[in-house]
Amino acid sequence: MRFYSILQGSFIIHREDNAYEDGHHSWSTSLRFAANSADGDAGMAKELGGKGAALQEMSRLGIPVPPGFTVPIDVCRTLPRDSELPPWFEDEIADAVGWLEQQHGQIFGGAKNPLLVSVRSGAAVSMPGMMDTILNVGLNDANVYALAEQQGSLRFALDSYRRLLQMFGNIVLGVPKTAFDDAFLKASGAVSSHAESYLQETFLEGVIASFKTIIQEFTGEPFPQDGRRQLDLAIAAVFHSWNSERARHYRRIHHLDDQAGTAVTVQAMVFGNIGNDSGTGVGFSRNPSTGERSIFGEFLPNAQGEDIVAGTHTPMPLSQLRTSCHRSTRSCRPW
Repeated sequence: MRFYSILQGSFIIHREDNAYEDGHHSWSTSLRFAANSADGDAGMAKELGGKGAALQEMSRLGIPVPPGFTVPIDVCRTLPRDSELPPWFEDEIADAVGWLEQQHGQIFGGAKNPLLVSVRSGAAVSMPGMMDTILNVGLNDANVYALAEQQGSLRFALDSYRRLLQMFGNIVLGVPKTAFDDAFLKASGAVSSHAESYLQETFLEGVIASFKTIIQEFTGEPFPQDGRRQLDLAIAAVFHSWNSERARHYRRIHHLDDQAGTAVTVQAMVFGNIGNDSGTGVGFSRNPSTGERSIFGEFLPNAQGEDIVAGTHTPMPLSQLRTSCHRSTRSCRPW
């Protein structure tokens, strides 16, 4: 069983009928945020994807995690390929975001004390690394310095913004990843990737300006500064990643249903790139190489999720977690 990112609660937006007529719809939204309480459970993988169902079950178990909401697989099946979200669905997302703001006491994409979110895929059958994830959604020119004040680190806030520009530009807007990579290397004098944590604020401000210029040149439009616009486009892009070439190829190899679709989970950000007492990682309840029944995983301190799956950094085994991230592991179990 794969360990998943953990949520304290979630929305489930589910269909009440099986048809759309003349662009109309019928949906209802259920809030699930209280400890030991959730509308769904582990048996809802076909509706919410493996990740969404697991998050519901963890909510029932009272595991303390950040809140969020899951958009079910049905939406993926009905959304026309490469289209944006329909206006009525954007209204549903607005209601969900409003609830999330209440839970955190923050305004999504706000100029002061901003709330940021991640947007992740989640099919009923795990397809690791085949679909897309977008982090730090809601960050913009107006609130990046407010995020720095909120978290006590300008370098962290600027680093988060350049990550959003690169992920959003590539995944949502279709800018070639190499364009960002080349600009980063040119600005840094080809420093090694592991040195990113020590890059100075002035360097990151220059990278951000360069990335925004790249987006403008490739798309003909500036990077969207409105958080809601970012979120709507990100959700649609993650849905559409179900039909990416690598995802289709993976399903052909593993004989998976090409029409099954994916859910999308939106959750409040937990930042792994604030410092060496934060990080990102992946864990399994069995060793994926040997099948041994023991906790197996890897992690990176002071990093975000894409760092550990992109192959640009060398992760460390979980056995080193206590010695590497002292403060953040006080509540860890001694496996």
